[in-house]
Amino acid sequence: MQLTTQQNHFKIELKRFEDDLLSRLSAAHGNFLGDISLVEQLENTKSMAAHIQQKVVEARENETKINEARELYRPAAERASLLFFIINDLSKINPMYQFSLKSFNSVFNKAMERAEWDEDVRTRVHTLTEAITYSVFLYTSQGLFERDKLTFLSHTAFQILLKQGLIDAQEFHFLLHFPVEASKVSAVIFLSPHAWGAIKSISTMEDFSGLDRDMESSPKRWRKIVESSCPENERLPQDWKNKSSLQKLIILRALRPDRMTYALRTFVEENMGTKYVETARLEFEKLYEDSGPATPVFFILSPGVDPLRDVEKLGLKLGFSIDQGTLHNVSLGQGQEEVAERALTNASKQGHWVIFQNVHLVARWLPCLEALLETAAVNSHPSYRVFITGEPVQSPEQHVIPRGILENAIKITNEPPTGMNASLHAALNNFSQEALDMCSREQEFNSMFFSLCFFHACVTERRKFGPQGWNHNYPFSTGDLTISVNVLYNYLEANTKSMQVPWEDLCYLFGEIMYGGHITDDWDRRLCKTYLQDYMHTKMLEAELFLCPGFLAPPFLDLTGYHGYINEHLPAENPTLYGLHPNAELDCLTVTSGNLFKTLLDLQPHDSARGDGSAQSIEEKVMSIVDDILEKLPEEYNVAEMMAKITERSPHTLVCFQECERMNLLLADIRKSLSELDLGLKGELTISSSMETLQSALFNDFVPDSWARLAFPSTKTLALWLGDLICSCHELDSWTQDFVLPAVVWLSGLFNPQSFLTAVLQSIARKNQWPLDNVTLTVDVTKKMKDDFGHPPREGAYIHGLFMEGARWDTQAGVISEAVLRDLTPAMPVLYVRAVPAEEQELKNTFECPVYRTKQRGPTYVWAFHLKTKQPPAKWVVAGVALLLSV
Repeated sequence: MQLTTQQNHFKIELKRFEDDLLSRLSAAHGNFLGDISLVEQLENTKSMAAHIQQKVVEARENETKINEARELYRPAAERASLLFFIINDLSKINPMYQFSLKSFNSVFNKAMERAEWDEDVRTRVHTLTEAITYSVFLYTSQGLFERDKLTFLSHTAFQILLKQGLIDAQEFHFLLHFPVEASKVSAVIFLSPHAWGAIKSISTMEDFSGLDRDMESSPKRWRKIVESSCPENERLPQDWKNKSSLQKLIILRALRPDRMTYALRTFVEENMGTKYVETARLEFEKLYEDSGPATPVFFILSPGVDPLRDVEKLGLKLGFSIDQGTLHNVSLGQGQEEVAERALTNASKQGHWVIFQNVHLVARWLPCLEALLETAAVNSHPSYRVFITGEPVQSPEQHVIPRGILENAIKITNEPPTGMNASLHAALNNFSQEALDMCSREQEFNSMFFSLCFFHACVTERRKFGPQGWNHNYPFSTGDLTISVNVLYNYLEANTKSMQVPWEDLCYLFGEIMYGGHITDDWDRRLCKTYLQDYMHTKMLEAELFLCPGFLAPPFLDLTGYHGYINEHLPAENPTLYGLHPNAELDCLTVTSGNLFKTLLDLQPHDSARGDGSAQSIEEKVMSIVDDILEKLPEEYNVAEMMAKITERSPHTLVCFQECERMNLLLADIRKSLSELDLGLKGELTISSSMETLQSALFNDFVPDSWARLAFPSTKTLALWLGDLICSCHELDSWTQDFVLPAVVWLSGLFNPQSFLTAVLQSIARKNQWPLDNVTLTVDVTKKMKDDFGHPPREGAYIHGLFMEGARWDTQAGVISEAVLRDLTPAMPVLYVRAVPAEEQELKNTFECPVYRTKQRGPTYVWAFHLKTKQPPAKWVVAGVALLLSV
């Protein structure tokens, strides 16, 4: 800057001298050599010009040196630029994650000031780059939820390594997209067909050629990795051990997708350092130092956590409290806007602190708050501070907090510890010893009180297992627990004379009203009631009740005793605490890692989506996909012609017609949208927003929303989904040839499996002249697979394509039994479904198993089958056992 100013100054001086000299020369008369002052000025100008010229040369030399020195610092500037665009994209994950360039510059400058000095420029640049990266990581992480921190960290690591050219862009692209070849069987017994399909896809890459053959020839070595508790720490066998850390991630994602979150942590640790994966949390006092009158602190709320305790504690230390009138706490809601405005105006002048709680409740007033915060910060007292709390939203459409407030604020998340141990302690902490002592029937009250707390911890923590835990995510809260404890106290006191415990009444109140009031799904209601039946009965009063495997209900203790009993006797966190199989955790981790990679894919810059040096552009790849799909797409069915051939329309025939009509709608939409996109890519049509959405979905191997709306529910990638679609068409082709029911019906391939099962009921009811209301569906699980059947049964139907989650079917014994570890959804044999009068159905020793279309369960419910079991049905209820049509 000084050099540029000096250069400009020299030019101005030289121009002034020249102008002055020309002016004197033009005004001179006669022989100007006689004008001594003019000659002297001429000499002065000449010497000054020479002097300035010399200075200009020196300045240019200095400029060259400065530019050379500046180039040495370019890596630090490039890193900062990359990091800003990374954090700027985080709003795609959650709209609460907003960051401004102003706040980023502040972090950047502080990092430069704190970075260790070194005489060697290259060392200094490396130190600066590392300091900037770590400072931005800490600043950003404090405002992210735990579930998003690894996503941010992985994204940062991958982008830095791509920028440095340390990882191959094509391999990274493969890791994110991860195409899987459709495979019905696995060549090795320790891998599922899906995992084997992934290995076959990986083997098509040059650096992984022969991977599938090596697994077949050396299964023991690979099996050791697959069955390891920490496969990310194992060395790959033979020459595969020399693969890069990214290539190891690709192989591991095929073998053990459930361990990818741990593998990514290891990858980041290897490439960026241990400090990035350590869960270091900055103290609030340190975070407060970065705040200011124009930089509020925004707490993103989580259930069960009060972040304002830290504010009040620090306020007392610094002399700010409600008692002293220097801390103003405003809980926002209807009619509180004027109170908040007055508090803000006074605080900015007098240097007080202001707390605005629950700003998400006053959505209409928030633009006013944004303007007020900006104006109040101007010429305000240096001690003035604002602290804001607000809840995150479930979807971007519901987001109401203005971007300006979030961008300028220091965002902080504070989540409660998770797990049964932490939840059980937290549940007990809602009560005092006095609350336990108030009941006259202490023995019964204390025992049932502890069981209630265990039940509360169980139902709240079970949510982390997704649909296998609960079909829907219910907002169970500490309010449900405290009210239930009050009800327990009242009922025991009311039955003091009889000394009876009204078990059924209490279970009904807790399961149908207190907690059941949140529950909207019948299967979830059954689960809630089953838990209560397990935890609430007379055995607990005899100290013989196991609340979970290895955890006996405690004897009569005080509150401190209960805390100590939990610490001493509660087993380590695992799914069996909730009655689930260990596979539930593997499934949960697999879903988590799948979502993480999907988010990473969404965060990729569009220009780098295909990777540098790619043989195909995005458009070329999409055109190739379009051509491939259009070539494979079956022709539509002539339903009118089919109907003309059929004289007698049975329920099964009508189902076939309905399926053909639904398939025609889907095929027509696919063909139309792909043809339009093809013309758009060729430049013959203007690209619309719907075409862009379709193009993006095809490139990323997602099923486009417009197609999904017309199809059956599915969680598969586009390639696998199209495979299922073509298989469905083949099934319909064979069915529509003579309209005779197929030997074994692929239930998963039907748009409406309920209508087919209803048709089975109707056909048998008509044949036997039974009232349809009194007929029910019964299911017999055969010992055979699809290929073992050559013709349909005389009545009813054989169906296949079902999978069991949460347990497995023991074909030899003909009952449900414990699942095998890592076999998450074993295939079922062929099922024989038929109708019988309701009173003849055999229900003894059976488990009513719900059937769903996909692992998302909930709205994809199809039917319920009664399956034989030797174990109590309650075991399978709490294990979340269900049949799925698609995995």
